[in-house]
Amino acid sequence: MKICIIEDNQPLLKNLRLLLAGEPGFTVTGSYPSAEAALRALPWPETDIMLVDIDLPGLSGVDLIRILHPQMPQLQILVHTISENRDTVFAALKAGALGYLLKGCPPRELIESLHSLQQGGAPMSPKIARKVIRELQAPDTNLQEGLLTQREKDILAAIALGRSYKEMAQAFSLSPHTIHTHIKHVYEKLHAVTRSDALQKARELGMI
Repeated sequence: MKICIIEDNQPLLKNLRLLLAGEPGFTVTGSYPSAEAALRALPWPETDIMLVDIDLPGLSGVDLIRILHPQMPQLQILVHTISENRDTVFAALKAGALGYLLKGCPPRELIESLHSLQQGGAPMSPKIARKVIRELQAPDTNLQEGLLTQREKDILAAIALGRSYKEMAQAFSLSPHTIHTHIKHVYEKLHAVTRSDALQKARELGMI
């Protein structure tokens, strides 16, 4: 099993390399402290699994997954993070992650999760699995009808055009603070983590 690790915590990165390199049948093909460093190193040596943190400096782990998944659809991705945030969980899974493991789990659980992923499973920490189940059990809602106000739709369209906060404030005769508040509401309603995530979801819903 060939594994690439993306983790910005250097002591943890070192420990993960030692743990995985010492496991029979495992090979660490690369280890990087940021998404940017991982992208600069492309093309990687043959790799089966990417073990990736979410809270990285610069591009987030979700952004990295979103970039790599279309390019390397055969790459199986396991998130390894402290984040239990519902929106982050679903953003990572929608971007292409096949598993979501919380940091602090016993080393044996991490090893077993990697084996499970390689064998076709979708390993998740119990807390994360419960969040996914609760989401599936929640009543359906119509995401398009009345989700955003007209002002929020206008600001979303301006975001899609690459307008800055200052430009939007001038165009809509609002303060930059008010623009920021509207954008925050748009992100919350679309369950988006980043600007690119919000735009992608808006396009999927036919809003822009």
